[in-house]
Order: sequence, then structure tokens, then C-alpha cells
Amino acid sequence: MIKLCVFDFDSTLMDGESIDILASHYGVGSEVSKITTRAMNGELDFFESLNKRVSLLKGMSYENVLEYCKNFPLMNGAKELISYLKSKNITVAVFSGGFHEGVDLAQNKLNFDIAFANYLHQKNGILSGFVGGEMMFSNSKGEMLKRLKTLLKVKDDEVACVGDGANDLSMFKESKLNIAFCAKDILRQNATHCVDEKDLTKIKDIIK
Repeated sequence: MIKLCVFDFDSTLMDGESIDILASHYGVGSEVSKITTRAMNGELDFFESLNKRVSLLKGMSYENVLEYCKNFPLMNGAKELISYLKSKNITVAVFSGGFHEGVDLAQNKLNFDIAFANYLHQKNGILSGFVGGEMMFSNSKGEMLKRLKTLLKVKDDEVACVGDGANDLSMFKESKLNIAFCAKDILRQNATHCVDEKDLTKIKDIIK
């Protein structure tokens, strides 16, 4: 029986990549999205790629960031799936290599239990180009899941993980039920289940 379900955020609970959306609004979308694609395919170190992409947002208004984050599109079926999981008394966590600026707003809409992500550093209302937080490295999700399993006293076979990219690999290693959602090949190869339709309610057939 699953007691804890951990989701990635970008391109999983949210239909798109946070940093790509922000970069597009700031006029550096093409450059950032190329780096994002390579990072999610496992071609680049996540820490280095994250810092590089955020540096391209230097000078952006933090007020604008928050406004854009309000309009992040949620993935089809996200609200229904999380309501279903919580009705089964499953704790729902989000591990995001993206940003609390977007994830925390989504938490208010989706009602998941806890989220770990990164923060865009701003000074005097302007992005500095720096980033920090809980999900900075390629192994951050796995390390956080280890801690959460200890805190909640759950075993590997009581955990399900859902993600789409290379930085989800480390949390898949800490779980027995791993769902690759519209995912990159590198994650599909390490999944127990694959969902290839942009409809999170399909996961209800896996977590019963």
C-alpha cells in the first residue's frame, strides 16, 4: 500500500518548465530552453545548468516573476489526481528543481502536503541572477526522499514517485513504484510504469 507519493513539478504537475516560461517573458527563452532540454535529457550537470539558466534572468523584475507564476498552467488531471491520493490517506509531496515562487502558488490550488524547491534571489525587487534552495543538485531529490521516508516512517515499497526528467532519477532509486510521465528516455528506462498521455488521472489506474 502506498503511503507517500512524490511528484516532480515542472512538466509533471505543471504543463511546462518554470524557467523556460519566465525566460520567454524576459526575452531569453530560446537560449534557456536549449539548456533546459539538455539538462532534462541528462546531458548536463543539473547544478551547473540551473545556475547558468537563472543567471540569464538577471535584471528581471521580481514582481513580474510572481505575476507570471500565478498563471503557470497546471497539468490536465493534476487536481483530480491529488484529491484522489489524499482521499486514500496518501501524503503528497512535491520535489522541484524549479522555484518556490511558482510551486507555492500551485500548492494553494492543488492542496498537496509539502513542497521542496529553490528560490530566485532578488535584491530591491530585481533578480540578481543567483539561486539557492533545497533542490540544487542532481541527487537532491533522492537525498530529500531519504529524509522524508525516515521522518514519516515509510518503507521503499510504500513510496511512489512521478517525474519526467533526468533530475528525477535519484528519487526513483529510493522508491519501488516509479512512474515516468511523458518523460525523457533516460527516465523511462528506469521506471516501473510509463504514462505517455498528458493526463495525470491515468495514474489512478496504477496507484489503486
